[in-house]
Amino acid sequence: MSVRLEGLRLATGAFELALDLHFSAPVTGLFGASGSGKTTVLEVIAGLRRPDAGQVFIDGRVVWGCRGKVDTPPSRRGVGYVPQDGALFPHLTVEDNLRYGLRGGGPSWAKVAEVLGVGDLLGRRPVTLSGGEQRRVALGRALLAGPRLLLLDEPMAGLDAPLRERLLPYIRRTRDEFGVPMIYVSHDADEIVALCDEVVCLERGAVTRRGRPNEVFVPQLPRYGLPG
Repeated sequence: MSVRLEGLRLATGAFELALDLHFSAPVTGLFGASGSGKTTVLEVIAGLRRPDAGQVFIDGRVVWGCRGKVDTPPSRRGVGYVPQDGALFPHLTVEDNLRYGLRGGGPSWAKVAEVLGVGDLLGRRPVTLSGGEQRRVALGRALLAGPRLLLLDEPMAGLDAPLRERLLPYIRRTRDEFGVPMIYVSHDADEIVALCDEVVCLERGAVTRRGRPNEVFVPQLPRYGLPG
């Protein structure tokens, strides 16, 4: 799947997003400090926020544009969006949260449960789960909808180092087992290097740099099992 943002403009107070971007790598990282526009880009692609100007293309088809005359609803964009907090329903069990995402054409229930290791969690409610377990359930729910693109908004935000290190292999397995293209938001360079084929760096709503992660970022001490 490819995503193209053409002449995109979106202003909120003193902040303005101004982008011309084409995403086509299997996994693209969006990197930048808080307030750089990373989450806004995901919300525009998912159809959760309307730009002021420009066009949004998914697989060559306009889903937003023509001066607002085209506005494809989120449910028809083929996009799975996993927000920072996972947005699980607290009154439902893990199984019911997962079933909420079921749509025709998605991967099998058994495959998702096996890859994400959630089979033993099905009878529990979100409040009883660790932060990493909640993120895995949210990712599973998005996968079961059969998306053609996954948008992951800082899935490891707020987790301590041991939980991040336990969650990362599940995200890698999702990437490798399901082959769904991803746009992965993070402000952690090591996460981007570990997971992404390309990185786009944002600052104050504009692109400052893009390229292969190991070329964009200055080498640091290895983390997440990366070679030195």
